[in-house]
Order: sequence, then C-alpha cells, then structure tokens
Amino acid sequence: MPPFYNQRIAITGGAGGIGRATARMFLDGGAHVLLIDRDAAALEAAERDLGTGRLAAWRSDLATPDECALALDQAGGKVAALVHLAGLFEFDPLSPEDHGVWDRAIAANLTNAYDMAVAFIPRVAETGRIVFASSLAFRRGSPDRAAYAAAKGGLVGLTRSLARKLAPRVLVNAVAPGIIDTRMAAGLIAARGAAGASDVPLGRFGRAEEVAGVIRFLCSADSSYVTGQTISVDGGMTNV
Repeated sequence: MPPFYNQRIAITGGAGGIGRATARMFLDGGAHVLLIDRDAAALEAAERDLGTGRLAAWRSDLATPDECALALDQAGGKVAALVHLAGLFEFDPLSPEDHGVWDRAIAANLTNAYDMAVAFIPRVAETGRIVFASSLAFRRGSPDRAAYAAAKGGLVGLTRSLARKLAPRVLVNAVAPGIIDTRMAAGLIAARGAAGASDVPLGRFGRAEEVAGVIRFLCSADSSYVTGQTISVDGGMTNV
C-alpha cells in the first residue's frame, strides 16, 4: 500500500515551487492533497501541472483565524498533515516611515502559521504532523530582510512549543531551506549570479524536490521519533 494512502494533506503556499514538488510526492504516495494559496492563477497552473482527481485547491491569504479554519475545511475530512509553506519574502529598508514591511512579514510568515496550527488541532486525524517552513535567514540573519528573518526565527520557537504541547498525538517539525531555485528566490539568485553558488559547500543552489523530500520524510512513518526539530536543507551553508 502507498505510504500516504487515503490520507488528507493540506499544503499552504501550495502553488509555489516547493509546494508543487511536495504535492507531487504526496500524490505519488496515494494522498489526497489540498493546495492553499493566495495566487489564483498559480493555483490553476498547479492544478494543470499536477492533474489528478485527488487534488483540491482553495484560494486564501489566510489573513484571519476564520479564513484558516475555512481553508482546512476544504480538505473534506480529518487532516493527517499540515505543511505550512505560505510566506512573504520582502526587502526590508529598515525605514522608520514604513512599519508595513515588519507588519506584513510577521502576519504572512508567523501569525498565519499560528492560526493554521490552531485550526488544525480540532481537525487532525487520529495522529498527525505539522511541518513549518523556516529559513536559512533565521540561522544566519539576512541584512536586507530583517523582518523576514525575525518571523522565520519565530517559527522555530512555535515549532518547539507546539511539539511539546501536542505530543504524542501530533509531531511538529520545521525545515529551513537555503537558497532554492524557485520563483520566490529568482531575484536573489539573479542578483548573486553564478558566484553566489560558491558560498554553498555543495556548489549549487537547491532544488524544490530536495526540500520536498525532507518534508515527505517528516510526514512519514520513518520520522515517528522526530519532533520539535528544525532541519536545514541548505547544501551545507550552516552546520548547526
């Protein structure tokens, strides 16, 4: 029997590069997948790309607890895993005249993660998994995206707290991707150019499938004794 046979799995930010790669792995494993994303056009493209009767899509920016709960209800039943990838990657000018960058970073990268987790708890199957997407930025800092890095660090604290609170029924972990070759990182990769990959011990930027594989592991039976952890997927850029 496929490892995720008949399980319902919700993926926020599901229309992005990592989201699509993750959805494909779960679909290949027999799951029913709900993609949640704020970008309607990207969701339609993901549906065409993934093309299966076990895929559903829901447009939402997850701006309120009620919207988060409504989004999860689109799964059509108890949910085995919540993979929360939704986030905002925005330049931070550190301007006293623009507090909006901070407000948006916290809302779109941290507050909605908390709200999704709270909505997930009463909707979880007999046992469940939560996987959050933190970032290399929380470990190393990001000089041009301080608000983003702070929000991603907050996700690590949320991961550790929920892992203690929800054990043993729900295992809660996070991934911390480095620079992954997706649409979200396209501007950063273009700015750094080929020389940017020289900072990575593996000598290249990551692929969406390489993050998705770690997410799949954290949602599988193979990770039954792993909770409260943040796993770096960054080609060796950090060693802690």
